[in-house]
Amino acid sequence: MEIDRADGRTPNQLRPLSCSRNILHRAHGSASWSQGDTKVLAAVYGPKAGTKKNENPEKACIEVIWKPKTGQIGKPEREFEMILKRTLQSICILTVNPNTTTSIIVQVVHDDGALLPCAINAACAALVDAGIPMKHLAVAICCCVADTGYVILDPTKLEEQKMKAFAYLVFPNSILSVLPEVSSPAKGEPVEHGIITSITHGAMSVDDYFLCLERGRAASAKLSDFLRRSLQSQFSGNSSKAG
Repeated sequence: MEIDRADGRTPNQLRPLSCSRNILHRAHGSASWSQGDTKVLAAVYGPKAGTKKNENPEKACIEVIWKPKTGQIGKPEREFEMILKRTLQSICILTVNPNTTTSIIVQVVHDDGALLPCAINAACAALVDAGIPMKHLAVAICCCVADTGYVILDPTKLEEQKMKAFAYLVFPNSILSVLPEVSSPAKGEPVEHGIITSITHGAMSVDDYFLCLERGRAASAKLSDFLRRSLQSQFSGNSSKAG
């Protein structure tokens, strides 16, 4: 069964991507990330000496501050802050600058669906722009499940509201897209087969979840390729776009 999407996309088709870096002069690193009409700005400040209360002083501390487009921050935004913090902590090398704090400010410019994945992608690009030591990059995608069990990727706000469940998935940026001549590690699972963060909302069966995982991983290869090309263009220009 096919699902007709208002913008004419196929179920697995992502919206047009756009990434710009070094857009804020006072920040140590910054980036904007757009997926269709959803746009997020991320600014990185630090690392600065000292860690927050209850943080391990022997490691670097990651702080995430979420700023909605309008109004006060609420429970959903606090949850987004926590997910972002845990995701970024897992990809940053926290032993390089112990007893320091790096702050990531996430500013929502416009929300037309898949807001958290867009924010994660923006934050990763901003961390690279700031020169923060990282184990690898990450790419995030939203997968939605309809009542019929059909899966669509990168939903708009209207599509999100019509779906019975959705999953936010964060994958390691594929080693093969960054280092095409380097083979996968001999021991353990190759990094491109792993998953960093998985958050689900709504009623989703195990089969639905694994279908989302399969579709999301396939789409992450496209995101990884775009991110690689975007970062490579940093030396020749400050922005990159993909249709």
